[in-house]
Amino acid sequence: MLTYTVYSEAGGVGKTTMAANLAVADARAGHDVLAIDMDPQEGSLSFLFDVADRRTDSEADSLVRHLVERPRGPFADLIESSEGVDVLPAHNSLEVLSKHLRRREEEAADFGENWNPNVQLLRVLKDAGVPSEYDTVIIDPPATADVKLYNALHATRNLVIPFEPSGKGQQSVEGLADLVTGLEDTLDINVGVLAAVPNRFKGTNDQEEMLKRLRAESYDIPVVFRERTSLLEGCWRKQCSAFKYIEEHRSRERDYEIETLEQFEKLAARLRQTREQEATA
Repeated sequence: MLTYTVYSEAGGVGKTTMAANLAVADARAGHDVLAIDMDPQEGSLSFLFDVADRRTDSEADSLVRHLVERPRGPFADLIESSEGVDVLPAHNSLEVLSKHLRRREEEAADFGENWNPNVQLLRVLKDAGVPSEYDTVIIDPPATADVKLYNALHATRNLVIPFEPSGKGQQSVEGLADLVTGLEDTLDINVGVLAAVPNRFKGTNDQEEMLKRLRAESYDIPVVFRERTSLLEGCWRKQCSAFKYIEEHRSRERDYEIETLEQFEKLAARLRQTREQEATA
């Protein structure tokens, strides 16, 4: 099974649209895909896939309830479907997930039990049979490094890093490399970087030099996405992937946008190939 977390510390780098479009590309390639939204922001993966109806319902079951072992129903009932992708939507209770997990950990300690708050998503997914039901699991956490990211990394062990090829973007990627090392030490796991993915590339000499340096540092950069503001803003406006937006909401095909879809397909296939190579190494 291919599992990865799409994460970047920097805002505005297309983290959520990257996760959504990779999920749809993988589903269109014939794979069973589960996309998990762990971002409590309103403009998250759930909104983009138009499956956020229960976000504010305090009576609804949610991933948070399952993480603290207080579910109101089976895990399967949490799943919504959009564009061939199974989506586990975010709930507003994610905003206080740290508090709920800490309280559950303290409760376990009172009874002499060892309860690790950072591995609860992995437990939930295993108990629900996700590894046997899906070919791909993609997690979209918030940009902050907190317990939501820790759970995502424990569950996936792999990162895909979108970034803007600028001075700030390079600092973000290099900072994330330091963060990954720190997380590995803190969580006592190995975390792989499957790919670094440049967005909003304009082909300047500085940007070319930056990509050259990152590749020299052994980052795999399978594709480079150019500026596609109109396309991606359209996705948010119509709440859909780039694939559906071009097929249903564009009056005419634009060659450069079709090329963008092909890049998402290429990247999704490359991530699977990289993971399979690592598994057999």
